[in-house]
Amino acid sequence: MKHFFITIIVVLSLMSCNKNKKNNDVNTTAKKIGVLLVSHGSRSVEWRTMLLAVEDSVKNEIMKNKSITQIKSAFMEYTEPSIATRMKEFDNEGFTDIIIVPLFLTVSGHAFDDIPTIVGLKNSQSDIEKLRAERIDVYKAKANILITPLLDFTEILKKNIVTRTKMLSNDPSNESCVFVAYGDLDYNKEWTALMNKLINEVNNQIGINKSSFAWCGHIAHYDPKYTTDAINDNLKEKNKVIVIPVLVAYDEMFQGRIIGDAIAKVKNKENVIYKPDAILPDNNIDKWVIDIVNQYTDKIAKN
Repeated sequence: MKHFFITIIVVLSLMSCNKNKKNNDVNTTAKKIGVLLVSHGSRSVEWRTMLLAVEDSVKNEIMKNKSITQIKSAFMEYTEPSIATRMKEFDNEGFTDIIIVPLFLTVSGHAFDDIPTIVGLKNSQSDIEKLRAERIDVYKAKANILITPLLDFTEILKKNIVTRTKMLSNDPSNESCVFVAYGDLDYNKEWTALMNKLINEVNNQIGINKSSFAWCGHIAHYDPKYTTDAINDNLKEKNKVIVIPVLVAYDEMFQGRIIGDAIAKVKNKENVIYKPDAILPDNNIDKWVIDIVNQYTDKIAKN
């Protein structure tokens, strides 16, 4: 009888061990969440360095969230690591969920069409062929993918532009501003609305009541003329013109060649105040990235 009870205890102990092992198996197969910061990409090393610095700035804080295993950065075009390269890495490392954070200034086809197509969330054959023609790899990831909204640049950008303009302004009543941005033909209405918000904010916060904007990207055929014309127009009414690049990071082509050449062609270029800087670095952007990643991690945990 004594041996019988010992046998029963051993069996129950083994059953308990097996049960605990199953519970541990459930825990080990929990979600593995990664974060991918995605930016446009550029041939400029300095531009890429500034975007990669965002990852460095937010990494420690994001990794405090124990649900997140890794954070990486990728570029949509022109250079590696590409989005497809990073997504393959995440798949090979067994990630179940990827949070993609697009670091774009405002709405564009890149955010709404290209990125979802690259990662397999959209399957338009014409879009796929267009990307391949631009030598952009498409890769349908095994992981569940969530793409966050674009950066809340409306408020962040207002603060950024006001701060940078104040640094260059000495006599607001006799100054004007020209804001130079990339622009987007398909979303011209939205880009124009954004620039007008910046103009109004600078007027309200600093008192510079004559401002305009110019495009410097594809919509303007990368021609400095449009920036030169905007500066000359403002100089008709004001003694000084402050030129502010509304560009995410510094690129020799845009802040250097395009805007620099535009100013060089101004008749009274000595009356132009210009610092070839960019929106980055900005602590408010870092904070936004951290907050949106934590929000989306919570969404994954609840599903």
